[in-house]
Amino acid sequence: MSVHIREMSIDDYEELAALWESCEGICLREVDDARDGIQRQLSRNPGLCLVALDGQHIVGAALCLSDGRRGTISHLAVAADYRRCGIGRQLAEQCLSRLAGLGIRRCNIFIVAGNKPAMGFWQKLGWQTRDDLQMMSIITAE
Repeated sequence: MSVHIREMSIDDYEELAALWESCEGICLREVDDARDGIQRQLSRNPGLCLVALDGQHIVGAALCLSDGRRGTISHLAVAADYRRCGIGRQLAEQCLSRLAGLGIRRCNIFIVAGNKPAMGFWQKLGWQTRDDLQMMSIITAE
């Protein structure tokens, strides 16, 4: 299956939110369910966040972010009818290529605990589980 991959735009937001909501294992946080939160991520990471299109319809997406030192891929999702066609792999590879173009050599992903399909996908692409770290977070403002 051939799809076109392009940079994500805030104009894609409604279709992206619907895609993410339809995908089991995608954990939407309050920053993700607000258009302005996604806009901030796009503004701070120009050229990194991607969508995959079949015609004019978004069938896949990935948020790719960088703090200047390392990258993070999150919310990589492919619509159910388009899975196992290489779209997720293409999105991941393009994200990594764009990070490498910025001199970013390490990239991380966060997977919801117990999401075996996601673990299998990323392991198939060569990603390794890190057992030396634990994730912690805090809400800075209400």
